[in-house]
Amino acid sequence: MREGGFTHFLREPLIRRNGKRMLYHLRVKNLALIDSAEVEFGDGLNILTGETGAGKSIIIGSVQIALGGKAPKEMIRRGCDSAYIELVFSIDDERKREQLKEHDVYPDEEGILIISKKITPTRSISRINDETVTAARLREITGLLIDLHGQHEHQSLVNASKHLEILDAYGGGKLLPFKQNTEAAYRLYMQLKQKCAAFASDQETRLREMDFCRFEIEEIENAALKDGEEEKVAADFKRFSNARRITESLSQAYDAVSGDAVSRAFREIDGAMAFDEGLKGIRDELCDVDSLLSDLSREIAGYMDDMTFDEAAFRETQERLDLIRSLETKYGKTIPEVLQALEEKKARLQELENYDELREQAEKELEQAEAVLKEHSEALSAARKQFAGELVEKIADGLRELNFLDVQFEMEFRRLDHFTAGGIDEPEFLISTNPGEPVRPLGMVASGGELSRIMLAIKTVLADSDDIPTLIFDEIDTGVSGEIADKMGEIMAGMAHYMQVGHLHHASAADRGDGGPALRDPQIRVRWTDGNLHPRLRPRGDGGRACETAGRRGDHRDRAAECGGDEEAGKEAEAGGVIIN
Repeated sequence: MREGGFTHFLREPLIRRNGKRMLYHLRVKNLALIDSAEVEFGDGLNILTGETGAGKSIIIGSVQIALGGKAPKEMIRRGCDSAYIELVFSIDDERKREQLKEHDVYPDEEGILIISKKITPTRSISRINDETVTAARLREITGLLIDLHGQHEHQSLVNASKHLEILDAYGGGKLLPFKQNTEAAYRLYMQLKQKCAAFASDQETRLREMDFCRFEIEEIENAALKDGEEEKVAADFKRFSNARRITESLSQAYDAVSGDAVSRAFREIDGAMAFDEGLKGIRDELCDVDSLLSDLSREIAGYMDDMTFDEAAFRETQERLDLIRSLETKYGKTIPEVLQALEEKKARLQELENYDELREQAEKELEQAEAVLKEHSEALSAARKQFAGELVEKIADGLRELNFLDVQFEMEFRRLDHFTAGGIDEPEFLISTNPGEPVRPLGMVASGGELSRIMLAIKTVLADSDDIPTLIFDEIDTGVSGEIADKMGEIMAGMAHYMQVGHLHHASAADRGDGGPALRDPQIRVRWTDGNLHPRLRPRGDGGRACETAGRRGDHRDRAAECGGDEEAGKEAEAGGVIIN
């Protein structure tokens, strides 16, 4: 953590957290009212302005979708088959590369990481460097790269559950071991609690279950099942069921191999050998064939003798097969599964027979687990309270910078009456904006504009504690103007010294001169007036500011003169297109 708390964003020298911008380029195609648009982001502060309905929120919305947000098919531009969004990140920071590597994500040799999403009427597909990823994995990875503050996110501050989330985000990695220990202890506690609940049955119910277990155990044991038995019994049953057909086939086969055709051939060749000794080989082979057929005839005859149908044996086989399959229907799909069920039922019967002893043991284990969970929950709570003191002090400093001159800002810790995986804390921010007034919950005191300032102060503090290199605000200055807007602009400009900051801003405020020096003189300013335009970015300079001024008066030649003689820039300004100053 850098020294100086909140105000360093306004007063420290310009030392960047990362040498280059992270979010480099945005491309949107066929999304809502946007035909095609490309926006290049620079280091530091980036401002996107435009009138209501111009489509600037769609640009921010496209970023949200690309980062893993919902992508409804209604967002596809009318008359198009699909929509496409592409974000290009430049990853130069070695620590950030290592974090991505832990998630099996690797930028290319130039440090480029491309995240894209294609939306169709039936589905949406997200990719990271051409590798398809799930929405959950996408959000996990992009959470390392960018934090996007939604248009109405400051309203969430009235919900106390958000306050715990903010506190844990501030604590970051230092709170993580406490949270992990608490979560692990909670899982064990819940398992043992469920185990104890299983012992809560009354005596009559337990006796009925014991009788049923004994019946099932006896039924399986009496069957004396053997692994592999079903296949053998099923084969015997199949043979018995088709005995007549088998006998008929064997009889025909016997007639075919027991004829005298081979013997006649043998005699004929044997007689011919008197005239040609070269037939000896054929004669020998015929002799072998004759001998083989004789052996085969005897084997077939023997098998036919054994095929005498035994009605009693057939009935026994049928009954055995029916028993095996009945047990499989009740206890498992295979004999091994039935035998496994037998062991489980024996174990359950033992539990029921030793009910009191096992119940006492489970209750003892639950008591021990609860003590461990309480210890970890208390440790987590103590750590949170320590960080809460730091957090509210820094937020209060930020609020004073935002003209909350006599503000009191605190965090009240309430204790839950039950354990959770996240601990026992239910903290809530409290505020007093007037001297002598007690602190009260934010929702009871703060207006919409005040909530915007509070959220900016919180985001500023969190930006100083985490290492997310890009932060985008969507109209966080809504409801404020004048000196307060100036302060908000200064703070965002200060944040941009350390990270890449984007801000979507309503054009009318900028035209009045509200929004602070940052909004009047950003590093990059894009004036968005028509979602169908194709933005063309140019470096910031005096010519850019002249173009914006010219865009509001005179013809394009006059505007070209004020744009340094660039007639094309003058035409663009006249059209009210994309202006960078």
